[in-house]
Amino acid sequence: MQTRTLGRTDRTVSVIGLGTWQLGADWGNVDETEALAVLDAAHDAGVTFFDTADVYGDGRSETLIGRWLREHPGSGVTVATKMGRRMPQEHENYSLEHFRAWTDRSRANLGVDTLDLVQLHCPPTAVYSDDRVFDALDTLVDEGAIAAYGVSVEQVEEALTAVARPNVATVQIILNAFRLKPLDEVLPAAWDAGVGIIARVPLASGLLSGRYTLDTRFAPNDHRSFNRTGESFDVGETFSGVDYETGVRAAAEFAELAHEAAPERTAAQVALAWVSMQKGVSSVIPGARSPEQARANAAGGSIELPEDFEASVRELYDREIRTQVHARW
Repeated sequence: MQTRTLGRTDRTVSVIGLGTWQLGADWGNVDETEALAVLDAAHDAGVTFFDTADVYGDGRSETLIGRWLREHPGSGVTVATKMGRRMPQEHENYSLEHFRAWTDRSRANLGVDTLDLVQLHCPPTAVYSDDRVFDALDTLVDEGAIAAYGVSVEQVEEALTAVARPNVATVQIILNAFRLKPLDEVLPAAWDAGVGIIARVPLASGLLSGRYTLDTRFAPNDHRSFNRTGESFDVGETFSGVDYETGVRAAAEFAELAHEAAPERTAAQVALAWVSMQKGVSSVIPGARSPEQARANAAGGSIELPEDFEASVRELYDREIRTQVHARW
């Protein structure tokens, strides 16, 4: 497993991390035993970066990670959490008072005195330009509640605003073969500033595994069923905002390209390897609902792809995906 420096922190993390939204909610049911087994498998495979949020299962994901940390002292795992979505998404709710309450809850859930990394969880756009918000985050660092902070964004413009802030350590953004816009400006700007990129939704909600067909059905409590048109949150979080029929068709073509590039690897592993190759990416955070999936994802951190694969990905994106997503996010 390759490792990278996590942006403006002194931490070294695995290039393939683990997203843990699915251990809390919105991806069907994952029982506690299986969730802990996923964390075990990921760590055994070299993963040293877990990403969570205080709203995943109303704290369930954080609590499970906290239990795992207690059972694995000295694991070397960096845990990033997020805050800001426990209240209505209104600018004025991003205050020091609320930050203290939210981070206190996350510290209790995770069983730590100091949170490794806290990210604002896709807040309203105006928040990124508010000095008061970032002064409050600096206060939490000074008080020892958090070691570092970053942001999780929906839009490229939000990422660029955050990168310009002197103490933002990381920017988390959707980046995958169906979402290439961050490559144009965000990754170069982050690299120049020393800000780490955490790439989320790297498999486009599983589409890029190439396993789904038009007949695939997801559980009613899986966001891939209930959020296809943005009914519950930003539609870009579900299949990267690509309509399902187009996504299935393009994913099948991506799987063919992946097989040509790395015949002994899966399409999902190649998709993760491609994201990890992008200059400036600190860690890629696919989710996993089983130990087998966690191990398979981790293997994507040790794949070398041919130079012409990049051009193939861009040609597919330009032909099938660009018109749906490029101008929107």
